Amino acid sequence: MVTEAEVWEALKKVNDPELGFSVVDLGLIYEVKVEEGRKVYVKMTLTTPGCPIGYMIVWLVENQIRSLEGVEEVKVELTFDPPWSLDRISPEVRKKLGIP
Repeated sequence: MVTEAEVWEALKKVNDPELGFSVVDLGLIYEVKVEEGRKVYVKMTLTTPGCPIGYMIVWLVENQIRSLEGVEEVKVELTFDPPWSLDRISPEVRKKLGIP
């Protein structure tokens, strides 16, 4: 059985290959749901709809979740509504990037 908190922790290990920060810290993960302790749903976005490595980021997210013990099913929904913005970046990463 896996929990939402465990999924969020696992997603913190997935870095955007171009930016070098986690998908969680960049605010790319909009929602995580776990059903029956083994079915995981993630709603996420990318920094831009035309991101050239978007497929890779989604694949990394799926594989990281599948690596959790007890996970039997993973669904990652990619959305651009609402669109990602700099406001979604964590305060720690904003500071590292020099974003006020």
